Amino acid sequence: MSKMSISDAALRLGVSKEAIHNRIRRGSLESVMEDGVKYVLLKEDSSSPANKQAPKRANTKVAHEPDSRYYKLLEEQNEKLQQKVDKLEGETKTLREQKEQMLVQERIRIEKIYKDKDEQLKNILNAISSKFLLNAPTEELIVESQELVEAEIESAEPSSLKQSSDLISLKKYLKDGNYTEKKSQKIKDRFKKAAKKDSRIVTVGKKYYINTNKFDYSDLLH
Repeated sequence: MSKMSISDAALRLGVSKEAIHNRIRRGSLESVMEDGVKYVLLKEDSSSPANKQAPKRANTKVAHEPDSRYYKLLEEQNEKLQQKVDKLEGETKTLREQKEQMLVQERIRIEKIYKDKDEQLKNILNAISSKFLLNAPTEELIVESQELVEAEIESAEPSSLKQSSDLISLKKYLKDGNYTEKKSQKIKDRFKKAAKKDSRIVTVGKKYYINTNKFDYSDLLH
C-alpha cells in the first residue's frame, strides 16, 4: 500500500484529478488526511504499470470524463446560486435597515408633534390663568369666555340692566337708531379708537357697551 498525492495518483492511474476525487467519494479509493493535505492509498499492484495496460487506462479515463464534466457543471450552478442568495440577503438587509430608519424617524416626528401640542396647550392655560388672576379681561381671552360674558349682559332682565348702570351694546343702539350701515361702521371705528382711553365705554371682548342715561356720546355718534 503506497501513499501519494491526488495529482500523483491521477498520473499513476492515467485519469484526471476529478476522477480521483469521485472515486474517493464513492469509496473505491482510500484516502487519509495529514496536516490538512489529502493523500490517496493505492495498492502496489493497482499502481504498477505492469498490471495496468495502456488501453484500459485510456478507457478508464474516457469512462470518467462525463462524471467530471457533470460535477463541474453542478459546481458552477451551485456557485451561481450562492451568488444570487448572497445578493438577495444583502438586499433584504438593506430593506430591513431602511424600514427601521423610517420607523425611528416617524416616532421622532410623532413625539415632536405631541410635544409641540402640549407646549401650546400649556401656554394657553397659563395665559388664561394669568388673565383671570389679574381680573383683566381683554381681546386675548378665548372666544368661549367672551361669548359667555356677552351673553350674560345681553340676556339680562331690565332690572338687571338698571343695576348695571343701564348698559346697552353699541350694536343694539345703532340698530335701534336706524343708522345706515356706512354710518354705523364709522361710529364703530370711532368707539374702537376711543375705547382704551374713554371711561364712558365699557369693553367686553370685542363688543362695546354704553350708558346713554348717564353719559353723552354725541362727540362719537355725530
